[in-house]
Order: sequence, then structure tokens, then C-alpha cells
Amino acid sequence: MAALTPSEIWPVFGLRVRTPRVELRPVDPDLVFDVANLAAEGIHDPASMPFNTPWTRAESPELERNALQHSWGRRAALTRDDWSLPFVVWVDGEALGVQDVFAKKFAVRRTVETGSWLVRRAHGRGIGTEMRAAVLHFAFAGLGAEEALSGSFADNPASAAVSRHNGYEANGEEIHEREGEPARMQRWVLTRAKWTPSRRDDITIDGLDACLPLLGWPGAS
Repeated sequence: MAALTPSEIWPVFGLRVRTPRVELRPVDPDLVFDVANLAAEGIHDPASMPFNTPWTRAESPELERNALQHSWGRRAALTRDDWSLPFVVWVDGEALGVQDVFAKKFAVRRTVETGSWLVRRAHGRGIGTEMRAAVLHFAFAGLGAEEALSGSFADNPASAAVSRHNGYEANGEEIHEREGEPARMQRWVLTRAKWTPSRRDDITIDGLDACLPLLGWPGAS
């Protein structure tokens, strides 16, 4: 009996989402160290904190180790009822960040949430908007999601602009604890009905069918 390939054992590794500008590939065992080093390169202005958990405050090599443990932990914990798919964002053959999509009880709720980061040298080039568009296509066209949720702190206008550009609507506010201080979080929602009229025909998904059993859903038509 021939040995199975990594993608046959863990089909998620074979997923690809492509637009004319970016390619999303899951964080596999080879890429996980690249992601850790990317994170250490610098994601945001040290004077700001775009994340609920201030993981980027750690010094090297603790930051890289934390990134590794987070990636390994999320992969190991993946179930049909609680999954996360972090994709490495590739532009012109270079890895520049991570676009995550995650869900709980997706087969029932048909709702996903997203989170992402890019190295600072990739900011301001429209990549954040494009990689969000790619993962939304994966969620709506690929998985048959009914809504996508996101959130951004009030002092992170770039993230809010990405959500607005992709058609999200404001969906209330929350006060979070961030580094020991209160911080206002704007919630965003994009429904299938709002996404469909602007659905793009230049985004492709490869390797999805084999992943559907892992994600607890038979897919979209």
C-alpha cells in the first residue's frame, strides 16, 4: 500500500484560494516557521495594538515560539463544530501575512468570522482588502455561509476600511479590555444577500471538496 501524501491525510493542506492579486494557502508544517518569522518582522506600529490579545508585544524568540504554538494548537483542536483555517497570504511569490477564517457549529449557524495581519511593509497596497475578498469568496461561494462577522478597534481605521470596502455593515459596538484599558470595538457583518450582487468571477477555490467533511458542511451549490 502506497503511503498517503500530507494532503490526503489532512486535506486542508491542499486548499488554495486565488485572486488575480493574492493566493491563500493554509499554514502547513513547512510554512509555519515562515509565518513565525514574518510575525517577528513587525505587523503594526508599536504605539498601537490592533489585537485583543497583545501577542505582538513579546520579544524574539518568544514571539516566534508563541506563533508556532498558536498555529499547532489551532490545527490540533480543529473539529467539525469548532474550526479555524489560517491561510498564508502570498503576493508575487512572497508570503506577507495571514488571513484566518473560523467558525463554531457552522453546519447549523452558517456563520464565519475573520481575522488577519500583514507585515508592515505590505500595508497601504490594497492587499488587506483583496485577501479579505478572497476568504469571503471561500466562505460564501465555497462553504455556503449566510453571514460573515468581523471586528475592529475604533483606533484601527485601516481594518474598518477593509470591512467597508468589502460590503460589511456596522453591527454594534462593544467595550473590550485591551492591555488593561477599555477599548471600543466596532462589530461588522456581511450577509449573503449583501455579498451576492458583488460576487466576483475572478476568484478560484481548489481542493475544497476533500475538506468539507472536516468542516461539517456539504458545501455550496
